[in-house]
Amino acid sequence: MANQTELVQRVPMMSFPLDIPTWRSWESLAINVFNIPEGTNTFVLWDSFKKEGNITSVDIFDQRTGDHPPPSSEFWAMGTYVIKLRNRTEVTVRVELKTGDQEGLMDSPVRPGVRYPSFMDFSVVKLDVCVLNGEKTFHVMHAFKGSLRGSLDIRRRELSINFTTNIRDSRSLRNPSLYSEENESLFRLRVKFIQLDKLWASHDPQSKDISLLAILEHPALYFRRLKNLEPTFQSDTNWKEIDAWPRQTALVHNPEALVNQTLITNLYRSGQIVDIGRWNVFRITLSPEAVENGAFTLLHDILGDHNVPVQNDCPFKESFRRPKLVWDWINHSPAQNPSSPRSTLGDLADREYVPLDFPVRYQLEVCISNGWLSGFCMTREFVLELRDLGEKNARRLLEHVDTEKTTYLNPMKIFDIKVYKAVSDAKIPSYCSFMRSAQVTPTTIYYNTPTVDTSNRIIRRYIEHVDHFLRVRFTDEKSVGRIFSTVGDSQDEIYTRVKRTMANGITVGDRHYEFLAFSNSQFRDHGAYFFAPTLHLTAAHIRAWMGKLSHIRNIAKYAARLGQSFSTTRAFGGCKADIRQIEDITRNGRVFSDGVGKISKFLVSMVAEELNLKTPDGELPSAFQFRLGGCKGLLVVSSDPGHSEVHIRPSQLKFESPHVKLEIIRSSRPSVATLNRQLILVLASRGIPDRAFHKKLKQHLEIFEEAMVNDEKATGMLRKYIDPEQMTLCLAKMIDCGFRRTEEPFVYSMLALWKTWHLKHLKEKAKIVIEKGTCVFGCIDETGILNGYFRGRPLDKEASLPQIFIQVSQPERRGWSRNVITGLCIVARNPSLHPGDIRVVLAVDVPELRHLRDVVVFPQTGDLDVPGMCSGGDLDGDDYVVIWDQDLIPSKRSWFEPPMQQTPKKAPDLDRDVTVDEVSSFFVTYMKNNILPSIARAHLAWADQLPDGIRDDKCIRLARLHSDAVDYNKTGGAAVMTRDLVPSRWPHFMERRGALPKKDYHSKKILGQLYDAVEHVNFVPHLTMPFDSRILECKPELKELSEDLLDYARSLKGDYDAAVRRVMAQYEIPTEFEVWSSWILSHNCSANNYNISEKVGGLAEHLRSGFRQHCYEKMGGRFLEALAPLVVAMYRVTHEDLLTTQEVVKYDDESDYEESDHMDSTAAKTSLISFPWMFSEYLGKIAQGHYDLDAITKLAATKGSRPKGKVYTQAEVMRLTADFTIEGGSGRPKVEIPESENDIVENDILENDILEEIFEDKATANLSALDKLIDMIGE
Repeated sequence: MANQTELVQRVPMMSFPLDIPTWRSWESLAINVFNIPEGTNTFVLWDSFKKEGNITSVDIFDQRTGDHPPPSSEFWAMGTYVIKLRNRTEVTVRVELKTGDQEGLMDSPVRPGVRYPSFMDFSVVKLDVCVLNGEKTFHVMHAFKGSLRGSLDIRRRELSINFTTNIRDSRSLRNPSLYSEENESLFRLRVKFIQLDKLWASHDPQSKDISLLAILEHPALYFRRLKNLEPTFQSDTNWKEIDAWPRQTALVHNPEALVNQTLITNLYRSGQIVDIGRWNVFRITLSPEAVENGAFTLLHDILGDHNVPVQNDCPFKESFRRPKLVWDWINHSPAQNPSSPRSTLGDLADREYVPLDFPVRYQLEVCISNGWLSGFCMTREFVLELRDLGEKNARRLLEHVDTEKTTYLNPMKIFDIKVYKAVSDAKIPSYCSFMRSAQVTPTTIYYNTPTVDTSNRIIRRYIEHVDHFLRVRFTDEKSVGRIFSTVGDSQDEIYTRVKRTMANGITVGDRHYEFLAFSNSQFRDHGAYFFAPTLHLTAAHIRAWMGKLSHIRNIAKYAARLGQSFSTTRAFGGCKADIRQIEDITRNGRVFSDGVGKISKFLVSMVAEELNLKTPDGELPSAFQFRLGGCKGLLVVSSDPGHSEVHIRPSQLKFESPHVKLEIIRSSRPSVATLNRQLILVLASRGIPDRAFHKKLKQHLEIFEEAMVNDEKATGMLRKYIDPEQMTLCLAKMIDCGFRRTEEPFVYSMLALWKTWHLKHLKEKAKIVIEKGTCVFGCIDETGILNGYFRGRPLDKEASLPQIFIQVSQPERRGWSRNVITGLCIVARNPSLHPGDIRVVLAVDVPELRHLRDVVVFPQTGDLDVPGMCSGGDLDGDDYVVIWDQDLIPSKRSWFEPPMQQTPKKAPDLDRDVTVDEVSSFFVTYMKNNILPSIARAHLAWADQLPDGIRDDKCIRLARLHSDAVDYNKTGGAAVMTRDLVPSRWPHFMERRGALPKKDYHSKKILGQLYDAVEHVNFVPHLTMPFDSRILECKPELKELSEDLLDYARSLKGDYDAAVRRVMAQYEIPTEFEVWSSWILSHNCSANNYNISEKVGGLAEHLRSGFRQHCYEKMGGRFLEALAPLVVAMYRVTHEDLLTTQEVVKYDDESDYEESDHMDSTAAKTSLISFPWMFSEYLGKIAQGHYDLDAITKLAATKGSRPKGKVYTQAEVMRLTADFTIEGGSGRPKVEIPESENDIVENDILENDILEEIFEDKATANLSALDKLIDMIGE
């Protein structure tokens, strides 16, 4: 049997004589090994060759092995080599040097013609780990000397330092005669170039050493070299040296402490050799030889070429006084028994202790954890002054510091801030709440200022304790992002830290947060809720209130049902929904109605009005994704339910719960259909030619170019290509009002962002918009008219195809129309990886179903349910892509592609109740074993490389694995991906960051072609364009604004800007335009790419809604004439603010450390301009002159004499009158309110004493008063 092995070694930086063998100068070296005996594994090969050099990988059969740096001798020269098998038998194998591109040189990215080694070593004599303890000083917290080695890996763009330190061997406690108390261990510190803003070089004239000082914003990564490598050889055919370097979460004298189950996660960590999460300043001292042999010069040049300048004259000086930590003053000493003698140190600690109110303590830890304030720079005087500000002012000041994103190396200077804004003081919608959150990384924890979240059932139930909830997310370091699953045990310490946090909790001050539960979306994003118990409420009490779950014995399913109560929902507060049980539709052992029920039209109208869920044309939605007690899924409008009924099926009831309030997640709405890489691969495998995709792409790109210069083309495209958050419709209205023609900077920037966002998705994901298509909920045909999928029917007849009904909303020049689609269609559900995941169907017109639109109706008849054939879909809220573009319909011979047959994996049920500890353990196990992204990437790469594409056996296996992995969170059955399914080469369109060039190739297939056809476009806001003079120079009655109104607008803008910046910081979104629109170009992976738009879009809308409410109350109404003066004032102060900022920035050179005592953030210098556009519709009317000037004048004249009252919306009045309407029976008139009369001012109605009669006491209310109200509203 012929096998191949490659040994790759890296070359130390030195110059070689001309007669040195060429291979010594290679970056790496590979050896092919042949005639390996049957059964020889990777460990045998590594063990045999390890004496020749540092082996970095071993692959048997079709892979490679590596050895860095090249060995010292040509052991392959003889052509044979003796290896020793496990049974001590010696075998001679044939070896040969693998030649090829081993030169190991790289071109400079900025200097043509300059080349240098892709890997270089340099000698290090000392590594100091430091902290900044002043504006210009640092202190060495720990120094490593002795066996140190530095290296630069230019391909991976990272700097590494290897160092050793003594670690206590826990075995010495049990067997001191066999084991020494301390053991020397080898560690590696690794820093990506992108983390290095700059380096400062210092020269010691006496020792002639050179020191480099690096200040990192986020922690470096630490690894420890295992001494016993045999356990890392888990595969017989593949081994990588990286498995021998597990990640470290702490550097402690006694590693046994890391598995101590009593450790609690918090910001302060004691007993560390190095606090690797907080000590992020490094001084690397190079030996004089580094100058003499040219290593320092080469290092200087390489780093400079990669935008890491090495500068002289370091402004920071070493301080030899060890800093005191802020915890010395704000942490109370442990309580002591009053009867026991107190120590002097204990008495001193009590006298030094400065108590802080919890909101202040929490916000202080927000600033410390994020680096805006340093715990090493604080004094007791700072803490005292903070306390003396009082709880409210201290909290608001610290919130302002966090919003400002500025690092204060002298914390006392924050007290010089005279005006500060606190976001948590802002008014928010009733369905939202302020939520504290934390990000736990392998080495530290980051706390966040409370942000506005859409609430869930649990938060609404315990709203009085909302400040005791903590939303926690587990991530890798900020320089890395998400924690990805790995093959092997190299990240086990990270998973141990996660488990320890979930088991032992998190402490902030005197609050101890305990693990509570997690929603399904949190679970996928590695997040969970924690709760700090009160005197009468604990996490266990809350879980008990959720419902009866003891009958669920599968851990994964139990966790999923707990999470059901944490789904982000909006509660319907109107009339109570009456629940009626109906049967599921089952055939052939399959539930065709899985997850779908019915809702009355009356309830739909009530819900849509209260929650503002109407479709773009003002019609009622056809379906809601919902939660109701222990029920979940989809409710579709139907005439079957009674007045306030919902019909629930057994497939929707997951557990019994006392909660009976209807909660809405989202409603049906029109949305654009797009292709993606997976769909394109499946369609290509089904016979769709490449030219069809190129045609769609070309049409797409041409329309975009026209839309940038033509209002009609732009609005038409925006109304057709509706995004999930429907912000394209809002932008279309702005363009209708002429804002693109006037080159208004906000609108012009939004249009540019929309184009960039689309082109980004086109290039990176091949998301080609298909005009003849839509993406909608799937539901069941309750009439039974549609024909289903039956086996054995003729394969070339349209009549054999399963039928669907789909009626879509389509924009016209003046409004919207309904269009029932008929003819051949394809229907799919994302992700689709198997050739049978896309189904060809026949759309038909069924008059009995025309009350449904913007949903796809599937048949209830047939041998198999159509949704289940679409990559295992159901009807509980899944979205389905429906396309009727005939260019993308497969030919007849491919209509009936067999669907994937898959039996889901399932973990065994327990014989007892599930415990919370098992739920948290499953959370960690899921993190480690969730290989869904890896499977999807591997499938994409193999599909491009293999001749048979997705029909190759490897891709079919991956498709099945993907199906298992998708259901892992509900079944508990993990998918296992073997190493042979991991590609060794990757197509260029996958844009693998940090990948070695030799592992990528340029794809010539359809996805590579589409990728190359789209150019990257950078988004640049158009802030230099003039603001719209139609608003700035409007009629005098509006233009001449009072100074009080302008001051109010300025103050409100400050609050608004702070809130927007907080969202930008939370997700690391670079511009306000992305937040406003939810068209996100880049983010920090706090949410995955699939739901980031939904999350940010929801936050942005809640933010706008809260600030609009401020304005309604200020101006006494919601209608245009009441708000117009304020809207103009908002636009004007935004214009003034931008001009002022541009003048400041124009003359403000970028700060250097020598010139500033704090480090400015770019975001803090940029003026935001989205503020007035929360009233985009009113801005449009003012710009066009569509307002009643007389009404504005009268309102302004009477404003001071009118008492302020609550503003009732149409939805609120309908909700308040709903119960009476129901009690009145069919004879009571229906409340119809014209759209233009969307506001009722309380004072106007109270003059007639109508609301007092009705709303004060429902039980004794005079129903004739209700009739008066209905008549008045109707007028």
